[in-house]
Amino acid sequence: MAAKAVIHSMILTATFVAAPAFAQTNDPNLTQKQLDCLNRTTAAGGECDKDGGPTGNGGAPSNGTATGGAVLLPALIVDLFPNPPASAAPQTPAPSNGTSSSNGSGNTPPPAPAPSGPVTVPQGLNVAEPPRAIAGEFVPDEVLVTVAGDAGVVQQIANSFGLQVRSQRQSRLLGTTLVRFGITDGRPVGVVLAQLAADGRTQRREPNHIYTLQQAAGIVNYAFDRIALDAKQASGENVRVAVIDTGIDDTNPALAGVIAEQYDAMPNVPVEKRDHGTSVDGLIAGVGPLEGMAPGAKIYHARAFEGGKSTMDVILSALDWAAEKNVRIINMSFVGPKNDLLGTACRNARAMGTVLVAAAGNNGPKAPYGYPAAFDGVIAVTATDAKDGLMPQANRGAYVFISAPGVEMVAPSGAGSDVVTGTSFAAAIVSGAIANLLHAAPDRTADEIEKALAATAKDLGPKGRDNDFGYGLLDIKAAGAAKE
Repeated sequence: MAAKAVIHSMILTATFVAAPAFAQTNDPNLTQKQLDCLNRTTAAGGECDKDGGPTGNGGAPSNGTATGGAVLLPALIVDLFPNPPASAAPQTPAPSNGTSSSNGSGNTPPPAPAPSGPVTVPQGLNVAEPPRAIAGEFVPDEVLVTVAGDAGVVQQIANSFGLQVRSQRQSRLLGTTLVRFGITDGRPVGVVLAQLAADGRTQRREPNHIYTLQQAAGIVNYAFDRIALDAKQASGENVRVAVIDTGIDDTNPALAGVIAEQYDAMPNVPVEKRDHGTSVDGLIAGVGPLEGMAPGAKIYHARAFEGGKSTMDVILSALDWAAEKNVRIINMSFVGPKNDLLGTACRNARAMGTVLVAAAGNNGPKAPYGYPAAFDGVIAVTATDAKDGLMPQANRGAYVFISAPGVEMVAPSGAGSDVVTGTSFAAAIVSGAIANLLHAAPDRTADEIEKALAATAKDLGPKGRDNDFGYGLLDIKAAGAAKE
């Protein structure tokens, strides 16, 4: 309780000193000069325009702090998906159908209008043989043909080429009759298509190609394999994990029964973005096809970010709430400048026995240290890909503690799913993995867990701890077996 009182006291009596914010971006097209300008580290400051981009080179402006002597609270920038252009209008998330957005932006198209009236069935459909479930690129004994003529002409074509009329209908969009011919004598599809091409009654001739519904069912996140966690045995049952992030879409099926409580640290700011927080929560403890690292864990979610930004007071409010909930782990997938108040809060939370996990940052090799990850007692996580390669945009430095998968992973996002990349998501993987350790051994202390992770990590860079990979790739099986 004394530690908790210290946090509250610091919040009430502290004054803020303005500090630059560091933009978190996953844009792989940025040059190092552009990254430097985003962080105001270019040697010749005049080479950057007032918005943070290099002058005269078309660099994209950043969401930097205001100039002209204005004093601002130190802003912490969350490690978000690439933001849409400022002129883009907000979009409403589409209803979940399990599909994954392919643009990686976290934005989904507006929802389709709900059906009204009775369901309409196709008219004029003549089916001699129903479609069959087929694997491969196309059905091996069928062709699709558009025909200029009626059913009599269709049958004449079938008779001429030794084919079976399996279905035919008038297509409104094609403006003609679409026929599904069956090949009953074993001729290859290509041969039949070539034969039909010589008949002027046929207009278009195609294989009956196979299309796969792009839903997440059956996808196993590659992180399980890379960190040596058996997906069938994974469990964080009843382990309390706090997540400080954006708002979430708690109607996403992957979060069903996962969220224990929610707290809004910025209630006067409308919620517009829910993707990042949904992905982080889902990677930690998601259920169903998009199962997280620690199914059964209880997420205490604090919304503290909007538009990719938050302020120190908001984040401290969220940290206080998490401490009051007696969580075992706090996931902080955001990065910003060093702030003594945040350092004190982290230090006191750690003294209470809480494991603190934070993203190392996405600002590139020359970026300043990212906080809270760089505070003592915080596990700073960098991101690796499916082949254990380092994410190029990752921050580097002696504070990097451990590596975990965080590049191109399928995760819940908004009302559906998306492919996500960033140290934010690597941090979520580590938080979920630690929840497994605490489920198996609830008496393990934060110090013991940190030592076990360091001692058992798979070395990826130069021998020993290094500025790129930290101690190396997380090995949760080895960490769980480590003896204190």
